[in-house]
Amino acid sequence: MKHKSKNIPFKKHAYLEGPKPRLHELSFVWKVFKEFIQAFRVLHFKSPCITVFGSARFKEDHTYYIAAREFGKRIAALGFTTMTGGGPGIMEAANRGAFENRGYSIGCNIKLPFEQHENPYLHQSFTFNYFFTRKVVMVKYSYAFIIMPGGFGTMDEFFETITLIQTKTINDFPVVLFGKKYYESLMKYIEEMIEQKTIAADDLKLVLLTDDFDEAMQHIKTYMKEHYKKHKVCKKHWWLFEGM
Repeated sequence: MKHKSKNIPFKKHAYLEGPKPRLHELSFVWKVFKEFIQAFRVLHFKSPCITVFGSARFKEDHTYYIAAREFGKRIAALGFTTMTGGGPGIMEAANRGAFENRGYSIGCNIKLPFEQHENPYLHQSFTFNYFFTRKVVMVKYSYAFIIMPGGFGTMDEFFETITLIQTKTINDFPVVLFGKKYYESLMKYIEEMIEQKTIAADDLKLVLLTDDFDEAMQHIKTYMKEHYKKHKVCKKHWWLFEGM
Protein backbone atom coordinates (compact mmCIF):
# COMPACT_ATOMS: atom_id res chain seq x y z
CA MET A 1 0.00 0.00 0.00
CA LYS A 2 1.38 3.38 -1.00
CA HIS A 3 1.04 6.99 0.02
CA LYS A 4 -0.46 6.19 3.41
CA SER A 5 -1.22 9.30 5.45
CA LYS A 6 0.24 9.83 8.88
CA ASN A 7 -1.93 9.66 11.96
CA ILE A 8 -2.05 13.25 13.15
CA PRO A 9 -3.42 14.07 16.63
CA PHE A 10 -6.88 15.60 16.65
CA LYS A 11 -6.88 19.36 17.01
CA LYS A 12 -9.95 21.17 18.28
CA HIS A 13 -11.31 23.79 15.90
CA ALA A 14 -13.25 26.80 17.17
CA TYR A 15 -15.43 28.24 14.41
CA LEU A 16 -17.81 30.28 16.56
CA GLU A 17 -15.43 32.83 18.02
CA GLY A 18 -15.99 35.49 15.36
CA PRO A 19 -13.29 37.21 13.30
CA LYS A 20 -9.67 36.38 14.04
CA PRO A 21 -6.44 38.17 13.08
CA ARG A 22 -5.85 38.43 9.34
CA LEU A 23 -2.81 36.17 9.43
CA HIS A 24 -4.82 33.52 11.23
CA GLU A 25 -7.55 33.68 8.56
CA LEU A 26 -4.91 33.55 5.82
CA SER A 27 -3.41 30.48 7.46
CA PHE A 28 -6.86 28.84 7.53
CA VAL A 29 -7.39 29.52 3.81
CA TRP A 30 -3.94 28.10 3.03
CA LYS A 31 -4.71 24.89 4.96
CA VAL A 32 -7.96 24.46 3.03
CA PHE A 33 -6.16 25.05 -0.28
CA LYS A 34 -3.44 22.57 0.68
CA GLU A 35 -5.97 19.84 1.51
CA PHE A 36 -7.67 20.27 -1.86
CA ILE A 37 -4.44 20.31 -3.85
CA GLN A 38 -3.01 17.23 -2.14
CA ALA A 39 -6.15 15.23 -2.96
CA PHE A 40 -6.63 16.64 -6.47
CA ARG A 41 -3.04 15.91 -7.49
CA VAL A 42 -3.49 12.22 -6.68
CA LEU A 43 -7.10 11.57 -7.72
CA HIS A 44 -6.60 13.33 -11.04
CA PHE A 45 -4.68 10.22 -12.12
CA LYS A 46 -6.98 7.53 -10.73
CA SER A 47 -9.94 5.85 -12.37
CA PRO A 48 -13.40 7.29 -11.57
CA CYS A 49 -14.80 6.39 -8.18
CA ILE A 50 -18.00 5.08 -6.65
CA THR A 51 -18.36 6.43 -3.13
CA VAL A 52 -19.81 4.33 -0.31
CA PHE A 53 -21.14 6.16 2.76
CA GLY A 54 -22.16 4.51 6.03
CA SER A 55 -21.69 4.13 9.76
CA ALA A 56 -18.31 3.64 11.41
CA ARG A 57 -19.91 1.56 14.18
CA PHE A 58 -20.82 -1.74 12.50
CA LYS A 59 -18.56 -4.68 13.32
CA GLU A 60 -17.23 -7.35 11.00
CA ASP A 61 -20.04 -9.82 11.66
CA HIS A 62 -22.87 -7.31 11.11
CA THR A 63 -25.21 -7.75 8.14
CA TYR A 64 -24.49 -4.26 6.82
CA TYR A 65 -20.71 -4.71 7.11
CA ILE A 66 -21.01 -7.89 5.05
CA ALA A 67 -23.19 -6.05 2.51
CA ALA A 68 -20.75 -3.15 2.17
CA ARG A 69 -17.91 -5.61 1.60
CA GLU A 70 -19.94 -7.14 -1.24
CA PHE A 71 -20.45 -3.70 -2.78
CA GLY A 72 -16.70 -3.09 -2.70
CA LYS A 73 -16.21 -6.35 -4.55
CA ARG A 74 -18.78 -5.42 -7.20
CA ILE A 75 -17.39 -1.93 -7.67
CA ALA A 76 -13.99 -3.51 -8.31
CA ALA A 77 -15.57 -5.83 -10.88
CA LEU A 78 -16.91 -2.77 -12.72
CA GLY A 79 -13.40 -1.39 -12.96
CA PHE A 80 -14.10 1.58 -10.70
CA THR A 81 -12.26 2.80 -7.63
CA THR A 82 -14.00 2.38 -4.28
CA MET A 83 -13.93 5.56 -2.21
CA THR A 84 -15.04 5.86 1.42
CA GLY A 85 -14.45 8.00 4.46
CA GLY A 86 -11.47 5.76 5.22
CA GLY A 87 -12.51 4.72 8.72
CA PRO A 88 -13.91 1.56 10.35
CA GLY A 89 -17.34 -0.06 9.98
CA ILE A 90 -19.06 0.34 6.60
CA MET A 91 -16.08 2.28 5.27
CA GLU A 92 -13.66 -0.50 6.13
CA ALA A 93 -15.97 -3.12 4.68
CA ALA A 94 -16.33 -1.42 1.28
CA ASN A 95 -12.59 -0.74 1.05
CA ARG A 96 -11.93 -4.32 2.08
CA GLY A 97 -14.21 -5.76 -0.59
CA ALA A 98 -12.40 -3.76 -3.26
CA PHE A 99 -8.93 -4.41 -1.86
CA GLU A 100 -9.46 -8.17 -1.67
CA ASN A 101 -10.77 -8.33 -5.23
CA ARG A 102 -7.98 -6.44 -6.99
CA GLY A 103 -9.86 -3.16 -7.10
CA TYR A 104 -8.37 0.18 -6.13
CA SER A 105 -9.35 1.43 -2.67
CA ILE A 106 -9.22 5.03 -1.42
CA GLY A 107 -10.05 6.51 1.98
CA CYS A 108 -10.75 10.16 2.82
CA ASN A 109 -10.20 10.16 6.54
CA ILE A 110 -11.09 12.93 9.00
CA LYS A 111 -9.46 13.85 12.30
CA LEU A 112 -11.94 13.25 15.10
CA PRO A 113 -11.59 12.82 18.88
CA PHE A 114 -13.29 9.40 18.71
CA GLU A 115 -14.32 6.56 16.38
CA GLN A 116 -12.37 7.54 13.30
CA HIS A 117 -9.17 5.66 12.56
CA GLU A 118 -7.75 4.63 9.23
CA ASN A 119 -8.71 1.14 8.11
CA PRO A 120 -6.03 -1.23 6.77
CA TYR A 121 -7.56 -1.82 3.32
CA LEU A 122 -6.45 1.36 1.55
CA HIS A 123 -4.12 1.81 -1.38
CA GLN A 124 -4.40 5.57 -0.97
CA SER A 125 -5.38 7.61 2.06
CA PHE A 126 -5.86 11.29 2.85
CA THR A 127 -6.44 12.79 6.26
CA PHE A 128 -8.58 15.94 6.25
CA ASN A 129 -8.94 18.59 8.92
CA TYR A 130 -12.28 19.85 7.63
CA PHE A 131 -15.51 18.05 6.80
CA PHE A 132 -16.34 20.37 3.91
CA THR A 133 -13.07 19.73 2.06
CA ARG A 134 -13.49 16.02 2.60
CA LYS A 135 -17.03 16.02 1.20
CA VAL A 136 -16.00 18.01 -1.88
CA VAL A 137 -13.35 15.43 -2.73
CA MET A 138 -15.67 12.47 -2.11
CA VAL A 139 -18.25 13.93 -4.50
CA LYS A 140 -15.96 15.47 -7.14
CA TYR A 141 -14.43 12.18 -8.28
CA SER A 142 -17.48 9.90 -7.98
CA TYR A 143 -19.89 8.70 -10.62
CA ALA A 144 -22.33 7.08 -8.19
CA PHE A 145 -23.10 6.94 -4.48
CA ILE A 146 -24.11 4.02 -2.27
CA ILE A 147 -25.64 5.08 1.04
CA MET A 148 -25.51 2.32 3.62
CA PRO A 149 -27.18 2.64 7.05
CA GLY A 150 -25.53 5.27 9.20
CA GLY A 151 -25.96 8.14 11.62
CA PHE A 152 -25.77 11.93 11.47
CA GLY A 153 -22.66 11.94 9.27
CA THR A 154 -24.19 9.57 6.74
CA MET A 155 -27.43 11.57 6.65
CA ASP A 156 -25.42 14.74 6.09
CA GLU A 157 -23.61 13.11 3.17
CA PHE A 158 -26.82 11.71 1.71
CA PHE A 159 -28.78 14.96 1.86
CA GLU A 160 -25.88 17.05 0.60
CA THR A 161 -25.47 14.69 -2.36
CA ILE A 162 -29.13 14.77 -3.36
CA THR A 163 -29.19 18.55 -2.84
CA LEU A 164 -26.33 18.84 -5.34
CA ILE A 165 -28.32 16.64 -7.74
CA GLN A 166 -31.52 18.63 -7.14
CA THR A 167 -29.76 21.93 -7.88
CA LYS A 168 -28.02 20.49 -10.98
CA THR A 169 -24.63 21.05 -9.42
CA ILE A 170 -23.96 17.42 -10.32
CA ASN A 171 -26.14 15.83 -12.99
CA ASP A 172 -27.60 12.35 -13.37
CA PHE A 173 -25.47 10.64 -10.75
CA PRO A 174 -27.26 7.55 -9.38
CA VAL A 175 -27.79 7.16 -5.64
CA VAL A 176 -28.49 3.83 -3.94
CA LEU A 177 -30.05 3.75 -0.48
CA PHE A 178 -29.33 0.25 0.78
CA GLY A 179 -31.48 -1.09 3.60
CA LYS A 180 -35.25 -0.89 3.13
CA LYS A 181 -36.12 -1.50 6.75
CA TYR A 182 -33.53 0.98 8.03
CA TYR A 183 -34.57 3.75 5.66
CA GLU A 184 -38.33 3.09 5.66
CA SER A 185 -39.18 5.91 8.07
CA LEU A 186 -36.86 8.34 6.30
CA MET A 187 -38.47 7.62 2.94
CA LYS A 188 -41.92 8.17 4.42
CA TYR A 189 -40.79 11.56 5.65
CA ILE A 190 -39.35 12.38 2.23
CA GLU A 191 -42.73 11.43 0.70
CA GLU A 192 -44.29 13.91 3.14
CA MET A 193 -41.92 16.56 1.78
CA ILE A 194 -43.24 15.80 -1.72
CA GLU A 195 -46.84 16.08 -0.52
CA GLN A 196 -46.07 19.41 1.15
CA LYS A 197 -44.35 20.53 -2.07
CA THR A 198 -41.08 21.39 -0.35
CA ILE A 199 -39.38 19.09 -2.88
CA ALA A 200 -40.51 17.67 -6.23
CA ALA A 201 -41.02 14.00 -7.00
CA ASP A 202 -38.45 14.34 -9.78
CA ASP A 203 -35.82 15.17 -7.18
CA LEU A 204 -35.78 11.48 -6.24
CA LYS A 205 -35.68 10.01 -9.75
CA LEU A 206 -32.04 9.01 -9.33
CA VAL A 207 -32.51 7.53 -5.84
CA LEU A 208 -33.13 3.80 -5.49
CA LEU A 209 -34.12 2.19 -2.18
CA THR A 210 -33.27 -1.49 -2.25
CA ASP A 211 -32.01 -4.58 -0.42
CA ASP A 212 -30.88 -6.24 -3.64
CA PHE A 213 -27.25 -6.07 -4.82
CA ASP A 214 -28.09 -6.83 -8.44
CA GLU A 215 -30.79 -4.16 -8.54
CA ALA A 216 -28.43 -1.65 -6.96
CA MET A 217 -25.59 -2.27 -9.40
CA GLN A 218 -27.97 -2.30 -12.37
CA HIS A 219 -29.31 1.10 -11.28
CA ILE A 220 -25.75 2.42 -11.28
CA LYS A 221 -24.81 0.79 -14.58
CA THR A 222 -27.95 2.08 -16.32
CA TYR A 223 -27.23 5.71 -15.57
CA MET A 224 -23.54 5.34 -16.35
CA LYS A 225 -24.35 3.74 -19.69
CA GLU A 226 -26.82 6.49 -20.60
CA HIS A 227 -24.87 9.53 -19.44
CA TYR A 228 -21.17 8.80 -18.96
CA LYS A 229 -18.14 7.35 -20.57
CA LYS A 230 -15.15 6.38 -18.48
CA HIS A 231 -12.46 8.96 -19.03
CA LYS A 232 -8.94 7.86 -19.74
CA VAL A 233 -6.61 8.22 -16.79
CA CYS A 234 -4.57 11.39 -17.29
CA LYS A 235 -0.85 11.20 -17.86
CA LYS A 236 1.54 12.69 -15.35
CA HIS A 237 3.91 15.48 -16.36
CA TRP A 238 7.32 15.53 -14.75
CA TRP A 239 7.58 19.31 -15.18
CA LEU A 240 4.58 19.69 -12.88
CA PHE A 241 6.29 17.44 -10.33
CA GLU A 242 3.61 14.80 -10.93
CA GLY A 243 5.95 11.86 -11.38
CA MET A 244 6.38 11.30 -7.64
